[in-house]
Amino acid sequence: MTTLVDPALLRLMVTMAVPLLLAALGELVTERAGILNVAIEGQMLLGAVVGFLGVFASGHVLVGMGLAMAAGALLSLVLAWYAVTLRRDQITVGLTLFVLCVGLASLLYRIVVGVRFSPPRVPTLPDLPLPGLQSLPVLGPVLFRQHGLVYLTLLLVPALTVFLFHTPAGLRLRALGENPRAADTVGVDVFAVRYLATVAGGALIGLAGAALPLTITGAYTEGMVAGRGWIALMLVIFGRWLPHVVPLGALLFAYVEALQFRLALLTRA
Repeated sequence: MTTLVDPALLRLMVTMAVPLLLAALGELVTERAGILNVAIEGQMLLGAVVGFLGVFASGHVLVGMGLAMAAGALLSLVLAWYAVTLRRDQITVGLTLFVLCVGLASLLYRIVVGVRFSPPRVPTLPDLPLPGLQSLPVLGPVLFRQHGLVYLTLLLVPALTVFLFHTPAGLRLRALGENPRAADTVGVDVFAVRYLATVAGGALIGLAGAALPLTITGAYTEGMVAGRGWIALMLVIFGRWLPHVVPLGALLFAYVEALQFRLALLTRA
């Protein structure tokens, strides 16, 4: 009988937390620059379909992830152009891009894959157990028998914390979100920094979307993001725009999702 702290369940929780955490960190970087990206749900969906189709066409998971990051960055570039250069309303632009991404994802999938009785499957990112650490009790199977994207995401949290709060570039980025006029008076290039932050955040969001088919399911289905983008948006607020707090909320939601998945399997059995 599955317990609430079963190591296999906790391992699944960590795996499912990666898309949420990546998307939330991407949104956090964007919002720290003073740009609100409400297209995040559609952006993740676009990243999922582009990543899947990249692997479907090439057979290489890293190719799919790279293409998903490029797609997310490109969409954020459009957002930055409207919000920063043209000074349009960020909410209106974001919702428009969200609707565009939903339709574009469906169109791309149908053009490349077509209509099939069952969705095709692609290779997923293989597990990368860490020698020595994987044999640790409890933490070994939960944290150190994961795929490489888990490790990179976990390392990204302290790296982003150090960048934002202990580097001059991070200080300039935070200044844009808090007082852009003051930042401009001391010589910060508001346009350039906001563009860079928005594009970098978009790349992380695109990668978060690709993580769904390329690390969890191995297949793409319409609507597979299933509200994770909106949850990531909420996680940024829950974490008070602090990279080291956001993972707590991501793990909480991922635990509920993993538990639901395991209970569904038990019910069918």
